[in-house]
Amino acid sequence: MNGLHAVVTGGGSGIGEAIATTLWREGASVTLMGRSEARLLQARERLAGRASTGSARPFDKLRANGGGSVRAELVEALPAIHVRSVDITDPASVERAFQSVGPIDLLINNAGQVESQPFARTSLDQWNRLLQVNLTGSFLCTQQVLPGMTERGFGRIVNIASTAALKGYAYVAAYCAAKHGVLGLTRALALEVARKGITVNAVCPGYTDTDIVARAVAQIAGKTQRSADEARDALAAANPQGRLVQPDEVAQAVLWLCRRESSSITGQAIAVAGGEVM
Repeated sequence: MNGLHAVVTGGGSGIGEAIATTLWREGASVTLMGRSEARLLQARERLAGRASTGSARPFDKLRANGGGSVRAELVEALPAIHVRSVDITDPASVERAFQSVGPIDLLINNAGQVESQPFARTSLDQWNRLLQVNLTGSFLCTQQVLPGMTERGFGRIVNIASTAALKGYAYVAAYCAAKHGVLGLTRALALEVARKGITVNAVCPGYTDTDIVARAVAQIAGKTQRSADEARDALAAANPQGRLVQPDEVAQAVLWLCRRESSSITGQAIAVAGGEVM
């Protein structure tokens, strides 16, 4: 990843933060994007904190080269971490954010939102909102990076979809429709750019141990009178391994797809779900 620049939307927490951390540890400079600048800055502090404790791989490279005291060198040698606040549903906001960060080699469309509602009670506003965040946002961000990737003859676009892109779930029709759309976008664009050095893939996590799932657990517990542990176990039961996916596991799949050596892998949907979808 050395010398590459990655943009991760929804980079302030959860899967996005795990992806950004993994790419950064492998040598990529990273720009975290999201709605909340405060959350992005906190994520950047956590990432920088990993450097100060020596847990990032760039430390190993510096010590191998010089050993001893490398503190002064580390500040200059570690990959950069940038932060940009953006509303991915607003074309002008997306353009400003992306134009301010220079050439982008790796785009991780991770920002997303889920809301549950019986189909009969799903309003048009809710339907449009979930399509805008989960699908249109990926479209807008991808349009910003594609010309530069095409000009340079290299790029990696990874869309964080969901197992909801591969199957249906009750009470989240709008979310499933949006994520199925993300997978359609992934496959169509992969064919368009197949001879341009650019790959486009989707990673489809199952229920993952993040704030989003924590909110789902609270909602289930509130509606069903089950305990939080029982609600969490119910979600984990969807995974044949009987557990929630960890954000770092999703990040490792993304890292693999971003490598130069993955150039023959494009238009694919990689499920990270313990066998829930086969």
